[in-house]
Amino acid sequence: MASLLEKTPSDAAAALRSAGVQRAWLARDPDSGRLCGSLPELEPVARAIEQDADAFAGHEAIFLELGQQTGCLLGAFIHRVERGQAQGGLRHWPYETLRGFLRDGLRLARGMGRKAALAGLWWGGGKGIIARDETRAAALPGWRRAVYSDYGRFVTSLRGAYITAEDAGTTPLDMAVIHEHTRFSTCLPESVGGSGNPSMITATGVVRAIQAALDHVGAGDLCGKKIAMQGGGNVGASMIGQLLELGVGQVVVAELCADQRSLLLDRFDGEPVEVRRAAIDDQSILAEPCDVLVPNALGGVLSDKSIPSIASRIVCGSANNQLASALRDGRALAARGIVHVPDYVANRMGIVACGNEQYGSLADDPMVERQLGRDWDGSIYSTVRRLLDTAACENITPGEAADFEADEMIEEPNPIWGDRARLIVRSLIAEGWERG
Repeated sequence: MASLLEKTPSDAAAALRSAGVQRAWLARDPDSGRLCGSLPELEPVARAIEQDADAFAGHEAIFLELGQQTGCLLGAFIHRVERGQAQGGLRHWPYETLRGFLRDGLRLARGMGRKAALAGLWWGGGKGIIARDETRAAALPGWRRAVYSDYGRFVTSLRGAYITAEDAGTTPLDMAVIHEHTRFSTCLPESVGGSGNPSMITATGVVRAIQAALDHVGAGDLCGKKIAMQGGGNVGASMIGQLLELGVGQVVVAELCADQRSLLLDRFDGEPVEVRRAAIDDQSILAEPCDVLVPNALGGVLSDKSIPSIASRIVCGSANNQLASALRDGRALAARGIVHVPDYVANRMGIVACGNEQYGSLADDPMVERQLGRDWDGSIYSTVRRLLDTAACENITPGEAADFEADEMIEEPNPIWGDRARLIVRSLIAEGWERG
């Protein structure tokens, strides 16, 4: 089973299926604190996860299933649950190896826990992953619906330990399919009472974080500034529109998708927006001289390879897990005098907008709006200013300052439900969830 980690997710799923395994879990032992698995053969996988300090941080559990209709590898990653049930978006993405699949889920779940805590939400950290099938089967009619139907049933089987939502590769329409099979879902379309696509409000939150970072370094407001942006998808496009309204001098955006590039060119025709074609693995936009570098694509782009060429004083974007290695690369940025706003501080508004939608909705919801102002101590602007000031005063990185504050908040027990989420996880394991 150790070799599973270096297999593609599809090959790993095939190996599990051949061994008669439909479901598996890895969970933290309440006595030793170590990871244990539903199969003895998962022992080396558990040890490898524990040794990855950038990914593993006392996670409660990982649940894995092979989709009932599609056979796709499905995962639910649960970080800490003191504040409540694990909640986080569902990423539908290709991975080269099972190791990469597991690592991404663990890192994203931890980030969600910290994000929810700093936002004042009573949720734990969670993340869903579907390993995207790159074979011809994925092009069959009805395949996508089958994939999300599988995931909905998977979430239902976890009995509320994990609440799923939208993330990269998943749309509100996909969430509607999931909702047909589980009630443990958020970021649903407005047509079924949900909050819809959170891209616009996520973009607003990142803009607030940029404004706070500019204030911190004494650079004034956004007027006349040059912004370099990696990724111009839904969130990036919304950001561009808002930045232009605030008077930025120029936006240079690198975008991989040809269709999205065309949309950007049409939408911002006549505006000071340059749209560049980005090829896979093209990181040249990170070296663009600018006032603010905005990573909006996938994680790991700030690394020992890219950081030396960054020509911006501030890095602040919507992408999750921007640092390839949190401690090493955070310190490398600080050593160059570059202010990096931790991603889970800046991009929180997606989960803020949809996380509590089951409690009903309000126009101009004050619980949402306070996140975007400057009066509340927990707002994005106030949090960024506080963390950057703390980092400068204590000679640590902004990421270290954010992690310390968030991890303290993560330990606060839910005032209503207490330890219920952890009890659900342990009951699933005690009752033999893996046997279906």
